Amino acid sequence: MESIYYVMCWACHRKCVHCYEERFRPYVRGALEAVVAEAERNFPRIVANLPARHTYVDTDDPRPDGTFPEKTGRIILSGGESLIDPVRERVTYRVIDALNARYAAQGGVRIVVQTTGDVLTDAIVDDLLARGVWMISVASVDDYHVGIAGEAKRAAFVARLTDLFERHGMRRSGLSATTRNWHEEAGPVYSFFGATDDSWIGKLWPRGRAWRNGLSKATLADNFCNRWSGGLNFLRHRYNGSEVSIEPDGSVYPCCIKTALPLGNLVDEPLIDILDSLAGEPAFEAITMGHPERMGVAHGWSEARFLDASRTLTPKGQRYQNLCIGCDRFHREVLGPVLEAARARRQAARAAAPAPAVPLAQGA
Repeated sequence: MESIYYVMCWACHRKCVHCYEERFRPYVRGALEAVVAEAERNFPRIVANLPARHTYVDTDDPRPDGTFPEKTGRIILSGGESLIDPVRERVTYRVIDALNARYAAQGGVRIVVQTTGDVLTDAIVDDLLARGVWMISVASVDDYHVGIAGEAKRAAFVARLTDLFERHGMRRSGLSATTRNWHEEAGPVYSFFGATDDSWIGKLWPRGRAWRNGLSKATLADNFCNRWSGGLNFLRHRYNGSEVSIEPDGSVYPCCIKTALPLGNLVDEPLIDILDSLAGEPAFEAITMGHPERMGVAHGWSEARFLDASRTLTPKGQRYQNLCIGCDRFHREVLGPVLEAARARRQAARAAAPAPAVPLAQGA
């Protein structure tokens, strides 16, 4: 697979008004322990159920002889804020170590740590680089993040972190975060992005606090599915362009935006089994092709009906129409039984599989 976006823990030190997920927020005392313990409990099984190799065949980069190269994929580790106490020590560092161990002899993996940048220190950068982190990506450079709103404050914030990164021998990424192949540089590198008009999240997804606060500017013309980090190509896990998103409980989705129902759960079963079980299902083939408006054609939902289902009112009473709304409704009304049937087929296949051979004891 080319890319996995793994949200390891819900804990964050911010509660940004534009955030796509209400669960990203500060937690204290028992509530903090609960979300950290969830992440700590689940990550070993999630990592164990990731693909055996984290590589992909890049059909966009053919060799002169017509064959295609196998390239190393990336795993983006995020939150919340993955570098706050106690998430950093109990979850993030341990996940990085587990990923390195899993893929060391399997072609490797490029690990990206996504952060607001607020809590970065020399010691934390040292810890990340010592673990072979390929990129530190600062995802907060926009006017929605309190304390760095305005051009002058953003420039000072970027300058301070640039100095921090470069004194540790890192260099700035030369590729845009909005392109698919930004992980093809030699590391370690750093990058900056945010919810700005020139980014793929600039219109803001109709999710979380962004939705509750009436901040999404997306229209029907903004097909989040048909772009990087949307559902585009998620089923083509052997090839370039494939990405899925994982939550702290192991739920897996075809996009960072997240569909109304998960595809399956990595605490219970392998990611590739889940994806392969959905290949050929018309609704998910429509998502992977970037045409969610055709999700329901095989289920009696015409494109016209889907577009009509994409209309709604925002929590502030404004008219709104976006394909994500239609996708949510179609999932809730139709796709529950489809996903359950796929899960049952996977369970049956595992039950029917022969048990692994047990080697004879020496001298038997």
